[in-house]
Amino acid sequence: MNYEIVIGLETHVELNTKSKIFCSCGGHSEAKEPNDCVCPACSGMPGMLPVMNKRVVELAVTAGLMLNCEISRYTTFDKKNYYYPDLPCAYQITQLNHPICTNGVVQVKTSAGTRDIRIKQIHMEEDAGKLVHSGRFSYVDFNRTSVPLIEIVTQPDFRSAEEVVVYLTKLKSMFRSGGISECEEGAMRCDVNISVRPQGSEEFGVRTEIKNMASFEAIEKAINYESQRHMDALEYETEELVQETRRFDDASGKTFAMRNKETEADYRYFPDANLMPIIIDDEWLEQIKANKPVAIDDKAVEYREAGISEKEIDMLLSDFKLGKLLDDIVALGCNAKDGATWILTDYAGVLRKDGKTVEEHNIAPEKLAAIIKMVASGEINRGAGKKILIAVVESEVDPVAYCNEQGFNKKFDASTVEKVIDEVINSNAQAVASFKSGKEKAFQALFGACMKELKGSGEPALIKSLLEEKLK
Repeated sequence: MNYEIVIGLETHVELNTKSKIFCSCGGHSEAKEPNDCVCPACSGMPGMLPVMNKRVVELAVTAGLMLNCEISRYTTFDKKNYYYPDLPCAYQITQLNHPICTNGVVQVKTSAGTRDIRIKQIHMEEDAGKLVHSGRFSYVDFNRTSVPLIEIVTQPDFRSAEEVVVYLTKLKSMFRSGGISECEEGAMRCDVNISVRPQGSEEFGVRTEIKNMASFEAIEKAINYESQRHMDALEYETEELVQETRRFDDASGKTFAMRNKETEADYRYFPDANLMPIIIDDEWLEQIKANKPVAIDDKAVEYREAGISEKEIDMLLSDFKLGKLLDDIVALGCNAKDGATWILTDYAGVLRKDGKTVEEHNIAPEKLAAIIKMVASGEINRGAGKKILIAVVESEVDPVAYCNEQGFNKKFDASTVEKVIDEVINSNAQAVASFKSGKEKAFQALFGACMKELKGSGEPALIKSLLEEKLK
C-alpha cells in the first residue's frame, strides 16, 4: 500500500532583543556564566510582576507581516501550567486565546513543485531555563528563562522532509534578514508533529511529536525514520502506534518515546491577570510596516533582474550577512552582478584559503566596494584587485593606500611591456623550448612570469598578445 506523510511544525524562534520579555535582564546572548543573567522576576520569586517588552511585540508583528499573516489588533497572554525543574514559576506565560498573528502562508519550492504552507498562528511566549546534566547530578541554568520567543505553528501541510527543510531554511533567511533573530546556537528550535495515512485518505493517522530539534540535518533524519516506523506499523503491524512525544537520538538515528502527548486540557490554560491586553492601533502598525525589510521573494526578483544567476541568488538569500554585504556595496555604487561574483567567488575563495567560512566574514563594505570600483574603472586589473582583497582580509589594510604602495595602479606602455617580455623569454629558455614542442602549460608559466615582473599591473590581454607574437 502507498502511504502519505503528514507533517505540521511548531517552530520556536528566539527574538533579537536587548532584554528579556518581562524584565530588564539582558537577552540569552548576554549571559557569560550560568545564572549570571537572572533577576527576581525571571527566576520566579513570589510577588514579582511581569512588565511587557514593547520590542517583542514589534518583532512578532514584523515576523507575521513577513509570513503574510493577519495581525491581531487585540492580543492577550495566558498561563500554561506544568511543572518542570527549569520552569521556576511552574507555569509559562504564552498566548492561547488571542495570539498576535493568524492565518499566514509561506510558499516552498522543492523537486516536487511549489506548494503553499499555511500558518495557523504566531504567538509570543517566554522561554524556559536549561537543565545541565553532569554525572549523577543535574543543574539548572536560568539564564534562558523569560528570553522572548515567537512560536510559528503551521497547519499539517507538509508532505516530505524536503519541504520541511526548505521551509525552515526560508524562515531562517527571512528572520535573519529582518533582524528578528540570528537563528543560531539553539535560537531556532522545532517540534515536528508527524503522522502517516494511506494515499488518498482524508483521515489523519496517529500523531507523534518529536521535540526540540535544532539541526536541519537531524530534522530530516528524524522525519525519515519516524515516517518509516509509522508505515511499518501500519503495513506489517510491527507495533501499536500511540499519540506520544518522542526524542531523536542523533547517534543511532532513531526516535524514542519520552511521554504520552499532552492535550490542551492538561495545561489548564487561563488568562494571565498580571498582564494587560495589548492594543495595536493604526499608527503603531504603520510604523512597524514602514520598517519591515524587503521580503526574500521580492529580493530574489531584484537580484534576478540584475542578472545574478539562480545559484548565486540561493547562496545570497541563504546567508543574511552575504546578502547584506551585496546590498551595501551596491548602495556604494557597485554593479550588483559584478558584486555578487566578487563576494561569492573571490571573497569566499580568500576566506576558504584562510580556513574560514563565509559566515565568518568581516570585511567592511566600503573596502570591498573600493576594490571593485578600481577594477571596474580600469585603474587596476582583476589580478591586482584579488591581491588587494587578500591583503584587506588578512591585514585589514586600506585598499586604495595599499594599491598605491604596491604600484598596482601604475600603467605600463607597450614598449615597457615588450621589454619585460623579452627579458622573461631570454631567462626562461627551457620554458620557451617546452612551448615550442607543444606544451601549452609552458605558455602559462611564461605569462605568469611576465605578470610577476609587472607586479600584476600589466594588461593581461596585451601581455598575452605580445608574448604569443614574440614566441612565434
